[in-house]
Amino acid sequence: MKKILVYLMLMTSVAAMTSCMADDPFEEYNNNGWNNGGNMNNGSSATTGELATFDVTIDKTRAEPTESAEAYYPDEEDVMDGNEFTTEVAIDLSNPVAKTENGVAVTASGGHVTANHSATKGVCYVVSGTTTNGSLTIVGDKKYAVRLNGVNITNPDSAALNLLSSKRAFVVLADGTTNTLTDGTGGSHKGALYCKGKLLFNGSGALSITGNSNNGIHCADYIVFNKDNNIYVKSTANHGIKANDGVFINGGILNVEVTAEAAKGINCESNIIVCGGRTTVLTTGGGTYDSTDGEAKGAAGIKADSMLTVNGGELWLKSTGSGGKGVNVDGEAHFNGGSVYVVTTGSQYKSNNDTSSPKGIKTDGNITISGGRIWVRTSGTNGEGIETKKELSISGGEVASYAYDDAINSKSTMTVSGGYVYAHGRNNDGLDANGNCYIKGGTVYAICSGQPEVAIDANTEGGYKLYVTGGTIVAVGGLENGSSLSQSCYQTSSWSPNTWYALSVGTSSFSFQTPSSGGSGLVVSAASQPTLVSGVSVSGGTTYFGGLGISNGTVSGGTSVSLSSYTGGNSMGGGPGGGAPGGWH
Repeated sequence: MKKILVYLMLMTSVAAMTSCMADDPFEEYNNNGWNNGGNMNNGSSATTGELATFDVTIDKTRAEPTESAEAYYPDEEDVMDGNEFTTEVAIDLSNPVAKTENGVAVTASGGHVTANHSATKGVCYVVSGTTTNGSLTIVGDKKYAVRLNGVNITNPDSAALNLLSSKRAFVVLADGTTNTLTDGTGGSHKGALYCKGKLLFNGSGALSITGNSNNGIHCADYIVFNKDNNIYVKSTANHGIKANDGVFINGGILNVEVTAEAAKGINCESNIIVCGGRTTVLTTGGGTYDSTDGEAKGAAGIKADSMLTVNGGELWLKSTGSGGKGVNVDGEAHFNGGSVYVVTTGSQYKSNNDTSSPKGIKTDGNITISGGRIWVRTSGTNGEGIETKKELSISGGEVASYAYDDAINSKSTMTVSGGYVYAHGRNNDGLDANGNCYIKGGTVYAICSGQPEVAIDANTEGGYKLYVTGGTIVAVGGLENGSSLSQSCYQTSSWSPNTWYALSVGTSSFSFQTPSSGGSGLVVSAASQPTLVSGVSVSGGTTYFGGLGISNGTVSGGTSVSLSSYTGGNSMGGGPGGGAPGGWH
């Protein structure tokens, strides 16, 4: 398992964010705080703990996460166990030999080998040997297997492994072997490993692929990764993994690194579905201007043109370049299980009067979260944590976003009906909906930077509202003006930084550590009038948000906090220690 680096670090307050160009017409509106009277941000907020310090690094250790969902296969023929490839043809690239064997024609030109199985069924190519100026090309009219049995191919001019058959290609990584595929900078090929048909990885051997001219892997159909795979892909010129019709990760260890401008670790023109395994993606390239599309673009760990679904396994994504994103989806994203960890450190990219802003998770379609764990941290200028251009719904799981800008943002309706949600906007709002915002259930811990921002925001200027009808809420910085509070809310005008508080209703409790700085005033809400105690010690219970929240722990000590009725709005008494509104002096 990947280890999260844990240490205590007090992050200093950062300067107030200024207005700037934006990806979309809403972003300047949000960043400038026009929905709070047209003022600029006056405060900033910081926190401590694992959420502020966890990192993402390449991890080639073989142990897979135990949590996984049922494997997904677009077609039953994609399952290796349902196929037989008993006609073996050996190819030694250290000493390539032309031959005709078992209905397969093998030709060789120097180190470059072409194998054609034509209409022969059940062929398995067993490939071994080393070449520094060679390749293997396979053609044929039937599905086939390629067993990589300790092969090392470098082709200075084109693809190292060129699977030109349009039929299924089962690439089997032989147990206990290490295999490498590397292309050169010459030629106009699409990838160091190119596959015209469906590309299906099996076996527990290791495979390392380096793309120096284009993508590491390029598949004109879809790709399936399976349990026990151990694959590393690197591209210095373009994307790590590119597929036209789908990427389906059922298990295995998959590591991807890309360094080119606006390159994607995994780039798919259709759907991406993750059901198991551990996938780690690092992108370090900055933004660039795409003159064909007429827009600025940034890198992304995962880019899906249609839909992303995470059912199980682990995703670890880090983007360090300007305008970089962890997840970028043109359609919808559904998080049903598994774990997703995202870090972005780059700032906004600007070119030709257009921008690409860093985002942890960004979608053009709806986001639904019903289970699993999502942790997001953005630190570069204008970096939002989780953003959808449509609706966002959280009904379960654990969601924690610690962002430079808005922590969790929707351009339309936002609904929280379950789960545990932490939203901390270092220089803006915690939860920010440009439509109605509904808090119906779950536990929400939201923190804003300071006035005029609020912990939970809705677009009242557009005729929308925040509706609180249920759930447990802790809001450092208050709620949006004009909120509809069917469930009673309570406030205390001051709070102490870096302090443990316990909010209790009956036999249930939610304990939380306050940030080192943040919005003025503290608002709480629960199913019935709660009690609030500061300076407590907490043991046991279930920990959330990297140690910032504990559910139903054993609480001891502390001082009772006086609560008064709260009706909404962010002009509410002093900040930490009783200071004036607007954050720290």
